[in-house]
Amino acid sequence: MNSSTTASAAPGLLTLPTARPPHVMHMAWRQLWRDWRAGELRLLMVAVALAVAALCAVSFLSDRLEQGLRRDAAQLIGGDAVLLADQPVPQVLQDLAQELGLTPTLSANFPSMARATEAQGGRNRLVAVKSVGAAYPLRGHLLLADGRRVGAPKPGEVWVDAAVLDALQIRLGDSLLLGDASLKVGGVIVTEPDRGAGFLNFAPRLMMSDADLAATALIQPGSRVTYRLAVAALSRAERPAPPAQAVAQFVERAKALIEASAWRGVRLDSLDSGRPEMRQTLDRATKFLKLVAMLSALLAAVAVALAARDFAGRHLDDCAMLRVLGQAQRRIAWAYSIEFALAGLMASVIGVLLGLGLHFAFVGLLSGLFEVSLPAPSFWPAALGLGLGLSLLMGFGLPPVLQLAAVPALRVIRRDMGGLKAGSTLVLVAGVLGFAGILMVLAGELSLGLIAAGGFALALGLFAGMAWLAVRVLKRWVPLSGQAAGSAAVPRWLLLATRQVAARPGFAVVQVSSLAVGLLALALLVLLRTDLIDSWLKATPANAPDRFVINLQGDQVPAFRTQIEGAGVKTYDLFPMIRGRLLSINDQTVKPAMYKDERAQRLVEREFNLSHSAELMSHNSVVQGQWVVDEADGLSVEQGLAETLGLKLGDRLRFDVAGLPVEGRITSMRKVDWSSMRVNFFVLFPRKTMADLPASWVSAFHAPAESSLDRELSRAMPNLTVVDVSAQLKQVQSVLNQVIQAVQLLFGFTLATGLVVLLASVGSTREARTREFALMRALGASSQLLARVQRAELLGVGALAGFLAGAVAVLLGALLARFVFGFAWSLNFWVPLFSMLAGAVLAQLAGWWSLRGVLRRPVMQTLREADTQ
Repeated sequence: MNSSTTASAAPGLLTLPTARPPHVMHMAWRQLWRDWRAGELRLLMVAVALAVAALCAVSFLSDRLEQGLRRDAAQLIGGDAVLLADQPVPQVLQDLAQELGLTPTLSANFPSMARATEAQGGRNRLVAVKSVGAAYPLRGHLLLADGRRVGAPKPGEVWVDAAVLDALQIRLGDSLLLGDASLKVGGVIVTEPDRGAGFLNFAPRLMMSDADLAATALIQPGSRVTYRLAVAALSRAERPAPPAQAVAQFVERAKALIEASAWRGVRLDSLDSGRPEMRQTLDRATKFLKLVAMLSALLAAVAVALAARDFAGRHLDDCAMLRVLGQAQRRIAWAYSIEFALAGLMASVIGVLLGLGLHFAFVGLLSGLFEVSLPAPSFWPAALGLGLGLSLLMGFGLPPVLQLAAVPALRVIRRDMGGLKAGSTLVLVAGVLGFAGILMVLAGELSLGLIAAGGFALALGLFAGMAWLAVRVLKRWVPLSGQAAGSAAVPRWLLLATRQVAARPGFAVVQVSSLAVGLLALALLVLLRTDLIDSWLKATPANAPDRFVINLQGDQVPAFRTQIEGAGVKTYDLFPMIRGRLLSINDQTVKPAMYKDERAQRLVEREFNLSHSAELMSHNSVVQGQWVVDEADGLSVEQGLAETLGLKLGDRLRFDVAGLPVEGRITSMRKVDWSSMRVNFFVLFPRKTMADLPASWVSAFHAPAESSLDRELSRAMPNLTVVDVSAQLKQVQSVLNQVIQAVQLLFGFTLATGLVVLLASVGSTREARTREFALMRALGASSQLLARVQRAELLGVGALAGFLAGAVAVLLGALLARFVFGFAWSLNFWVPLFSMLAGAVLAQLAGWWSLRGVLRRPVMQTLREADTQ
């Protein structure tokens, strides 16, 4: 016997040593293993793992894209700083770069047609021409197929993409025709450092020396050319300031010069300003994937809260027995806290690994949008996923479970004591705040985060309020229906079902609210997915024009008409195109600083494509004002441009067209179908002729099958740029299909999370139903009657939840489409009805799965289990 024990014993008494209780970690681990084997934690862990997987898949993809952009930032824009202009860059900016010890280089970018000689077959191909100076490239390396790392081509020589050789069917060393010049192909480009992040370009590259540009005679009045001045702090001993400081001074002083000199169309370049159109598709797809991941997390929070409360309800008696055996409240609380932390950590790790694998599938599906190699994923998305998983279980799952520590030992003999109450407010608030923070980090922008998370929070409150009102109405209706029951006015199964719902208002509100939240997420994603995919597919309509002709001069128009009509083209667009810059609105000088919207700032900086026509274009429609033929002072503005710049009927606009002032009053607003692939303009003058203004012409038509029209046009009019977009349309469609597959893949994860919510919602009433059905079966109710009662209750609750979810989904979808995704939203009043039907069916299926064993048990077994529960 221990001497200390003997010494402390009372005289004449024998005291036995007290056994040490198991360590709280050991206790928590045993509880976790036991609850997992019993299936108590599976629903919680599945919900957490799915939410973490969806979040990590999107976060890993976004993280790798952003790392790639940061890694290659200088190469992607072509220098340490880059200026863009739609006119030749002012000499003073070039002098500024040299003054600061920076190395400058000029380049010009524009589309044109490259042609093989007649001896080589006379084929042609649209190319993206880039004329560069001798110092090019300032950053990175231009790699050719033969392994050479080169700079600018020598005069008389060009570097081309392999697609140019394939299209023209020529070889290295052969000559090609570009405008009026004949140039030798000296190399095939493999890597071009400043090509715009490796995203799809409009046409294959043709790079030439700027010394040959004048000989091509391609740059004409009205030609769309982007001039670039790139500067870099290369190794120079005479530089007056450190490299980073010199670049910063150049940027600051260049901005001041641009503002002071009021140069229009001159701006500093960035990674976002010059990205091609397909980057918009990637951005929109990424936003949708983020929304899907956010909804998965929100659904998982609902599923965890429901399943945790059900878990706590089943462990009340266990904790009461632990209290009888002497366990302290603190130990019980710590044991369950550690158990949930371990469960959350395990589910989060599984979700992170699943998300990592899923993101590799995204990279494969979206490979058409980027050709550059992406860096390895960082640990940040994994940490975000672990944080989400732990906040879900600890914030939404732990509060009801912590109440188990407060169960009194008296519950062993008094089962009416120690029921669940409202959860721990402090733990719940901390969990919700952490969860909201993770959602905002994932969203990446305030509008997406607030509309998604805030909309769901408000929707949950609305659903609870509507469910409470429905239960109140049902309570009033049940006594009236019971009085009519004797006359068989109401079936017995329907009467029992309504009485069950009315007798448990709390259960009904929780069940309708949780079901509605799950159905809201599914309805919202289905609606957005459908409209998002439709908006992508409408970008490439069938039977649209697949040829665009630019740089057509006025004296060439009659010959052009004759040639295309002789080739069988019956319908085509042909309009003059005038380059003009907006100077003033109502005699007030236009400046970018007048607008907060970035698109508006870019619009007033650039030159507009203006045109004139006596007749309104067939694919345009007037939505305000009136189109008056040959109205001398009138002009028509596209509706979207008017909204962006805040224009209205009666406003006077003044443009600068090649130094000539052109003024007019807005007399009509037009709605333009930009997806039609037709020729469209922001501003139209309703006049037949404007002979005093310099203009080129633009045309669009659908080329006859297997026609040599492109070749014949380029041969007859070498200055023309004939853009064959048929291959690009197919390529865009292929990329869109890849994006759609990626969206569908993650959509499946959210669908699975939504189903978990449905199961948790229906399963949360399992124990109450078990006791109720046991009592009714003991009183003589048949299994067939109770099955009808259960079906009626589930169908009613599901239909109500579905209708509420559909109505809110229409509203949230409109907000997301308008303020986040930027596409038109078509309001469909059938959505709530379809959602109501889907809710009833899904609730019935979830009830069949969760409650399938309740009615098959023998009456005595059910009563015994109900009594022990």
